[in-house]
Amino acid sequence: MSLLDVRDLRVTYPGGAAAVRGVDLSLDAGEKLGIAGESGCGKSTLALALLRLLPAGARVDGQVLLDGEDVLAMKWGRVRAVRWAGASIVFQGAMHSLNAVHRVGDQIAEPILLHRKATPAGAKRKAGELLEQVGLPAARASAYPHELSGGQRQRVMIAMALACDPRLIVADEPTTALDVMIQAQILRLIEELVSEQDVGLMMISHDLAVLADTCDRLAVMYAGRVVEQGPARQVYEDARHPYGRALSGAFPRIGDPASRFAPRGLPGDPPDPAAVPSGCAFHPRCPVALEVCGTEDQVLREAGPGRRAACVHVGAEGATGTGTAGANASTTSAGADGSAAGSDDASSPTGANDASSGTAASPDEEVRSSTT
Repeated sequence: MSLLDVRDLRVTYPGGAAAVRGVDLSLDAGEKLGIAGESGCGKSTLALALLRLLPAGARVDGQVLLDGEDVLAMKWGRVRAVRWAGASIVFQGAMHSLNAVHRVGDQIAEPILLHRKATPAGAKRKAGELLEQVGLPAARASAYPHELSGGQRQRVMIAMALACDPRLIVADEPTTALDVMIQAQILRLIEELVSEQDVGLMMISHDLAVLADTCDRLAVMYAGRVVEQGPARQVYEDARHPYGRALSGAFPRIGDPASRFAPRGLPGDPPDPAAVPSGCAFHPRCPVALEVCGTEDQVLREAGPGRRAACVHVGAEGATGTGTAGANASTTSAGADGSAAGSDDASSPTGANDASSGTAASPDEEVRSSTT
């Protein structure tokens, strides 16, 4: 039995915004699953739904089985017991997630006092041990959040997530706004902790390169659905869905002249969750869309060993959507003036869209790009 089994999860915000639309995922103990996608694709909403942390008014359907027990059907007393002890979350933005007027040691000790029924002295001692476990001196427990660097605050958030020895950790953009050196340290730390403690990790990011390097499997989300999943390195290097190829192509590869001089991007933005296009939700932006894509919804199909993709081209004779062919199609459609896909995910459907980047373009080209 899987540690986490998500079945047909759907989240609808007041007003009819369908942020998550029928997601199925599974995660075993000791496994690392990456969730990728642009802003507004539903990644953070998915994470919050797993532990019933969504705002009042959001309707959640489906099943979230944690060790076989449905979190969505639990009574609130049981939910509170599961949070921190059974599953914990590392929220986006450590500076905004930590309480600015409490010392970090007290914040780490709080769930230990509540869930482990430890004495104040025992909780304080455990907090110091957790700080050392994530690479900080125990003496930093007396510091306030503003006295720590961004990387140190992120380590504190990870220490809090580990406080009650959970079996599942959900890390929502754990390396956002960190420089590359600190980012690498945080990623290595997460990998070591997962390996040593045999916990399941769900890591959310818009950065496919980071997920491919850190995770075992990767699921790509678009418009509230998983459109591709499989072994992380394979999805990154040879995506079978056009959206996965666009995300991968948006990141330049060091030493690749083609990537350097002709960066690929993806025009447009993800659809409004309250007005998702008919058929395949990606078809208005897809460089290889067919007429049927605008009328028929595409379900996940087998796309190789351990791989699935929701694309009409997957499985079609002579058009399996390999990375090279898809990259060429994406380059032809988007061109060098395309905007780079990927940005920090928003936890609600009104979140900010991607910050576009790309090579310099003429005024005419900019007009065409913005119109698209």
